[in-house]
This record gives sequence, C-alpha cells and structure tokens, in this order.
Amino acid sequence: MNDINPAPGGAASGISAEERQWAMFAHLAALAGLVIPFGNIIGPLVVWLIKRETMPFVADQGKEALNFQITVAIAAIVSMILIVVVIGFVLLFVIGVAALILTIIAAVKANEGVAYRYPFALRLIN
Repeated sequence: MNDINPAPGGAASGISAEERQWAMFAHLAALAGLVIPFGNIIGPLVVWLIKRETMPFVADQGKEALNFQITVAIAAIVSMILIVVVIGFVLLFVIGVAALILTIIAAVKANEGVAYRYPFALRLIN
C-alpha cells in the first residue's frame, strides 16, 4: 500500500504552484531595497498590483509584504531621527536584521502555501 500525503499548501489547499511562487516573489521583492532607494516598498507594490486581480493568495501576501515594508520604512525614519541621541544606530541595525530575517521566513512560508502574517506590521493597506 502506497500512502501519499500531499505537501502542505500543495494542490490539496487549492493554491497552485505558480500562485505560491508569485506570493514568494512578493516577499522577496522587498530585497530590491538593498540596491534601489525605496525598492523595499516598490518591489512588493509592483507584484501586488500586477497579480492582485488574478491570484487571491498573491493579493493577500503582496498586501502583507507591502504593509510590513511600509512599517519598516517608518521605523527606519524614526531610527534616523534618533541617531542624534546615538540609540538610532543600534535601532537601524536591529530593524535591518529583523526585516531581512522576517522577509526570508515569509517567503518560505508563502512558497509552502501558508498565509504568513508579519509581527508588528501596521495594516495600512486593507
């Protein structure tokens, strides 16, 4: 007897492999911010705008990635202001590392078909 268990988020969940890949790209597009100013916001925004009408899972995850990157941008701006009192240097480092780690975790989860929710993200776009 050959028992085959479907992979989490696979065909059993109704989310296609293509949709899971685009959701992963929505999260990873934030890494464009490493080379392009405001690329961390522009990347997820572009993926979300392109795929939100045709792929519901990508629309959800793109919106989540966009909300998180907006939150990161706000936190970075506040940290830059706090550089005056020195604590801003530490905060910028912590925010950068946390954003990178959470973005990678979200991309992996989205590729598994799991709707990831970032901690501490402001839900500005509904």
